[in-house]
Amino acid sequence: MRVERVGVVGAGTMGAGIAQIAVLGGYETRLHDPVPAALDAGIERLRGALAKGASKGMWSEEDAETASAGAGAAPSLADLHECDLVIEAAPEDLGLKRELFAALADACGPNTILASNTSSLPVTAIAALVPHPERVVGMHFFNPPALMKLVEVVATAESSQEALDATTEVGERMGRIPIRANDSPGFIANRLARPFSLESLRMLADGVADVETIDRVCREGGGFKMGPFELIDLIGLDVNLRVARSFYAQGGEPERWRPSQIQERLVAEGRLGRKSGRGFYDYDEPPSSDPKSASAATYPRYTGISRSGTAKPTLDPGKLAEIDPAAPEILPRLVAQIANEAAFALEEEVGSPSDMNTAMRLGFNWPLGPLEFTDLIGTGRAVALLTELQREYGDAYRPSPRLTTA
Repeated sequence: MRVERVGVVGAGTMGAGIAQIAVLGGYETRLHDPVPAALDAGIERLRGALAKGASKGMWSEEDAETASAGAGAAPSLADLHECDLVIEAAPEDLGLKRELFAALADACGPNTILASNTSSLPVTAIAALVPHPERVVGMHFFNPPALMKLVEVVATAESSQEALDATTEVGERMGRIPIRANDSPGFIANRLARPFSLESLRMLADGVADVETIDRVCREGGGFKMGPFELIDLIGLDVNLRVARSFYAQGGEPERWRPSQIQERLVAEGRLGRKSGRGFYDYDEPPSSDPKSASAATYPRYTGISRSGTAKPTLDPGKLAEIDPAAPEILPRLVAQIANEAAFALEEEVGSPSDMNTAMRLGFNWPLGPLEFTDLIGTGRAVALLTELQREYGDAYRPSPRLTTA
């Protein structure tokens, strides 16, 4: 299979961004959206981004003009019939995507590769109504696609090697770094990111430390760009909770993936993060003066990220204690769960060790990959800590068999 023409379905921020890197990769690209106004806006956004990039020296004016000339609108799905690869960037709704893929299969030739940009839905389920399902793959870009270098190429049990190889080549020509993932909950990156938020929420619930302290320890001791609660506020508590519920259901309700009751309560209160002015931190709205409000008592006003401290992760108790007395408990506990999830993922053959590390470094800007964090803590220390936590708190800390035999 060789790809020369690319179609993108969905002209929102993600779809327009994917189309932008496709034309910059030298592909003739057609952008489709069922809403004419959205399609016009998407084309305008794409061309505006190309011009802006040229003005900033990201590429030449000539490259921008060539790329812009290669981009066009596809008012109907039938206008994508000559595309060799069509990338779907529609909302995360399984019924919608399934119907869309069936329609694309009708509109395009039998050899057209159909790729979903889904971040959380099973690609196998999306392909359920598609004849020749061997040409269906996942192609999960990260937002914003023009800046984030990672793309996950997701293989279902029926995806052909030819379709996977061709999709990988497209990702490379787009200037991305492709990794190969098997079709499982969250693929690689979103799955391995689970402990960062869920374990931090459990430590908050257990009274290990408050929101500000956990965030500060993760930044200054762990080397993370943002603390877990700052990140959830940025993403949106409702969005993060929806992902947590999806993981929990798709994975057969494992205790380590159980959504946090704290987050459930905050979402019910309308504390959705930066977009609502209040989340784990207060932003635009003044703090509540109601003494009965647990949220007002627990979650402080956001004052920005401090960049002090080490950028290199450490588990040295003395160095961590200099950050905060609770730090020697916070960071090892978090890293042990990161190591544990990585071991479960390897056991289930979700992806290769190198791809797992690449996923978290590029997809979430982690300072180390999860297996590098495993090396930092050591499997013996991780298992001992997880076993102790399992005795105290239950099966959320059950060590992976792979970790215990490493």
